[in-house]
Amino acid sequence: MYTPQFAALYDSLMEDFDYPAWADYYLELIRESAGGKPKHLCECGCGTGNMTLEWAAKGIRVTGVDLSAPMLQVASDKARKRGLSLTFVCQDMTRLALHRPVDAIACPCDGVNYLLDDEAVASFFARAHQSLRPGGALVFDVSTPHKLFGMEGAPYYEDREDLTYLWTARRRGGLVDMALTFFLRRGGGLYQRFDEMQTQRAHRAEDLVKALEKAGFTGIALYGDRRLDPPEDQELRWHFAARKKGASQRPTVGKETIGV
Repeated sequence: MYTPQFAALYDSLMEDFDYPAWADYYLELIRESAGGKPKHLCECGCGTGNMTLEWAAKGIRVTGVDLSAPMLQVASDKARKRGLSLTFVCQDMTRLALHRPVDAIACPCDGVNYLLDDEAVASFFARAHQSLRPGGALVFDVSTPHKLFGMEGAPYYEDREDLTYLWTARRRGGLVDMALTFFLRRGGGLYQRFDEMQTQRAHRAEDLVKALEKAGFTGIALYGDRRLDPPEDQELRWHFAARKKGASQRPTVGKETIGV
């Protein structure tokens, strides 16, 4: 769970991330799977709400779910400043419980990588399936084993005017531990140090497909990094789309699916 210090810094650390492009791509994934633009979307692992706000600005009713209360506080403050009415819920996505079924559930930016065992993955997929309307879509991405295992090695650092941070990664079997150390300038030549530890799992695509099928999903599709084409060798990111059985808004065409 992220600390308040990290939550306050998160957006500045991600300032080069193209959230509008990612939000548009995820709507494409949903259209490919469910056949249309969702009226009500739930984002799991919404963090500080950057993609949540992008979707809300497009007229979509969005519920943001995250386990970190400090991250959700930042998201709520941003939504209020932009005059957007959103619902944010502090909840573990492996125990997802929504008041009403939604048209789509999205879990972008490595959310599933933070599910560290088969039981957590199965629980999230099962709860997502329960929370979708018939014909609704679950869409998510994962950093690939090629990407995560390639992180181990020399530390990365960035030295800014008001912040310096160090980042190292170490592999433990199928897991990768990422240690971050931050030094915040506080004036008078003083710095405040704080540390973050994050762990991600390098999931195999075939395991995720089997777990989706077991949860009851159909029309499971696997794509390359922000494309609507199959992944290539040594892909850095996979995107998945899966559908709950039931009537979709229109037939899905033009893509290969895994399963029936």
